[in-house]
Amino acid sequence: MLLGALEAGGTKMVMGLADGDGNILKQASCPTRLPEETLGDILAFFQGEKIDALGIATFGPVDLRADSPTFGNITNTPKLAWRNFPLYARLKDALGVPCAIDTDVNGAVLAEAELGAGEGLKNCVYFTVGTGIGGGVLSGGQLVHGLIHPEWGHVIMNRHPEDPLQRGVCPYHDHCVEGYACGPAMQARWAMPAQELPDDHRGWALEAHYLAQLCVDAMMTVSPERIILGGGVMHHEALYPMVRQAVTSMLGGYLASPVLSDMDSYIVAPRLYPDSGLVGAALLAKQALAQ
Repeated sequence: MLLGALEAGGTKMVMGLADGDGNILKQASCPTRLPEETLGDILAFFQGEKIDALGIATFGPVDLRADSPTFGNITNTPKLAWRNFPLYARLKDALGVPCAIDTDVNGAVLAEAELGAGEGLKNCVYFTVGTGIGGGVLSGGQLVHGLIHPEWGHVIMNRHPEDPLQRGVCPYHDHCVEGYACGPAMQARWAMPAQELPDDHRGWALEAHYLAQLCVDAMMTVSPERIILGGGVMHHEALYPMVRQAVTSMLGGYLASPVLSDMDSYIVAPRLYPDSGLVGAALLAKQALAQ
């Protein structure tokens, strides 16, 4: 079994080949440019490879309604050239193999639940914190879609009273978690990238405050057995204990579970990073082949 995998990102595309166990055998990447030239690079990678199926874990928003005539299309993305682009249909037609598509964060949570930091669990949330913020949900062993798909980055937050940023950087919402806690928000707030902030900078406590609100919202709604925090901003490993402490404080002792007595094991880093999305795409391909 040879599985094709595509992690389609707004900045770059990562293509891979995997075996039936989700092990990545080969991968390459290309910058995300205009759709047609980017698609050419993707197809060039798979040319001559006898893949049995393709899985696509993509940036969004994306139409995931199985009965929709535009199933698999990128929809109202800020990347204007990609709006309404039929990514799924174009790749399926070009490669002629079974295909599956989902969000990049759903791909990541699928991979981490099967092979990574959430292995063996059927209820997990994966949040990525980088240029944007997104979240994938595995509930009862199934990836959650709903009307469209969850948009965790745009959950409304309470602004910290000491935040020098009066309004978040999101063009749609004044007070969503992406607007306050993504990489560009940290840049806007402190006039330097997150990776350049000193370890003792108060910006990290502010970041932990917003990410803790996001985690608590997830705990109160979809009740995950584990929360996995990934993405470029989480390279600052000192954020993890700060988020855990803030979550415990915000919960106020309300949720009763032995699992929550060990926050170090409840809010964790991804085990498969930076390949969580690519491995997830391979697992989506495996599902497509089985179906």
